[in-house]
Amino acid sequence: MAMAFATFNLSPSLRFVSNNKGFFDSQLSNSFLLSHLFLGTSSFSVPTLSFSTIHQTSRRPHINASPCSSTSFRCFAQKSPVDGLGSNGASERLVVLVIGGGGREHALCYALQRSPSCDAVFCAPGNAGISSSGNATCIPELDISDSSAVISFCRKWGVGLVVVGPEAPLVSGLANDLVKVGIPTFGPSAEAAALEGSKNFMKSICDKYGIPTAKYQTFSDASAAKQYIKEQGAPIVIKADGLAAGKGVIVAMALEEAYEAVDSMLVEGIFGSAGCRVIVEEFLEGEEASFFALVDGENAIPLESAQDHKRVGDGDTGPNTGGMGAYSPAPVLTEELQSLVMESIILPTVKGMSAEGCKFVGVLYAGLMIEKKSGLPKLIEYNVRFGDPECQVLMIRLESDLAKVLLAACRGELKGVSLNWSPGSAMVVVMASQGYPGSYEKGTVIQSLEEAENVAPCVKIFHAGTALDLDGNFVATGGRVLGVTAKGRDLKEARDRAYDAVEEIKWPGGFYRRDIGWRALPQSEFARNA
Repeated sequence: MAMAFATFNLSPSLRFVSNNKGFFDSQLSNSFLLSHLFLGTSSFSVPTLSFSTIHQTSRRPHINASPCSSTSFRCFAQKSPVDGLGSNGASERLVVLVIGGGGREHALCYALQRSPSCDAVFCAPGNAGISSSGNATCIPELDISDSSAVISFCRKWGVGLVVVGPEAPLVSGLANDLVKVGIPTFGPSAEAAALEGSKNFMKSICDKYGIPTAKYQTFSDASAAKQYIKEQGAPIVIKADGLAAGKGVIVAMALEEAYEAVDSMLVEGIFGSAGCRVIVEEFLEGEEASFFALVDGENAIPLESAQDHKRVGDGDTGPNTGGMGAYSPAPVLTEELQSLVMESIILPTVKGMSAEGCKFVGVLYAGLMIEKKSGLPKLIEYNVRFGDPECQVLMIRLESDLAKVLLAACRGELKGVSLNWSPGSAMVVVMASQGYPGSYEKGTVIQSLEEAENVAPCVKIFHAGTALDLDGNFVATGGRVLGVTAKGRDLKEARDRAYDAVEEIKWPGGFYRRDIGWRALPQSEFARNA
């Protein structure tokens, strides 16, 4: 296939080479390149350009180099207008800032970059994989915990939409501060984010508005909690009330295990203030599923269904993790069940939050248990952001203009909006550092990522915890490191493509589950990876 190149000699020390694959060659760090420039167009607008010399010592540019400290650059691709955006049918061009630096944020950048209404995507802090993929310009030095710094950046670069990925900035009030100064922000206020920030608050909303959930009690005294556990018996679930990085839930199969969980949280304080109260909850038996809805404060529209694998080991064994893989759609969530979830869980929550004076704007992620004995859904927990790794399979299937839809949510204009999804299925297999979710080594080298993405059509590797070493190699910096994602005509084809790509990656320091999707596929499909 012929490949078109456009070369721009803007100065003796700066050279751009672009093609429809997104290749960038420059003495300047490519973390600073606006990814959407390379979508097959050769028409560019460069209103301002200033730079200072950058010294490179490695054979590849350092992706984590600071783009703003050394260079000021604004360059927007010229795209064809999109009908139906903005008032009076005028087309609206958006510069988007994604907050976060994990696999979820990489998937969001990927979908936003493909949005016809999106002119540029920034990601703060981002990661090496996001930057090198060309899906966004990473801004590693922007302090996302400093609202004033984020606001200044948005004003400087004309950001028209901020998408907040992780829960911590939402709970701390970043969306409040941005909305207050008129910057459209997809993500709930701190008050509304309490649905995830406090499990006790979430349970109280369920009680008040008749939302089906597991029976529970809240305790701050260890002795009282243990007495209640003894009365209820095991198995039973112990949860830290606040944010605990996905590690604050213990499913205790025996009383002693439950007592130890209570002591670790209330006496030893392993989760700090997040564990100063615990929720003791009945154990629900059934199949878990993830349900996502976009919410504009009053209206909600469902996303496609997805299901993840929380346990670290094959067969859903071992300790809970942030998620070792996911697939979409999830057969367990039939159309009938999805309608029931909207009617009995999502919409009552949206209306309840509005009645409480803290309208929810963002994505509402309901962790569900489809009870074995009744076949009905119960709410396990709420998250107030896209799930990770579910976001990866959703974004690779989304065909609608994500930037346009998220802006509509910010404006309270979701009523009547519908989303388009690619047919078939998608699967993501998470590759994690050996030892995760416990202690693990950082800095292990990962190779053959480009070859892995080329093993089959519709394969995309989303980076969660990577950096570049001095030799230009990708290295692991986190627990969950890569989300190897693939689409297929059905779940079997998506699974085969994802695992073919995984097997191409050379990373002795990593591991992965070999049975993602086992609940939805015959066991014979997993024989080759046993």
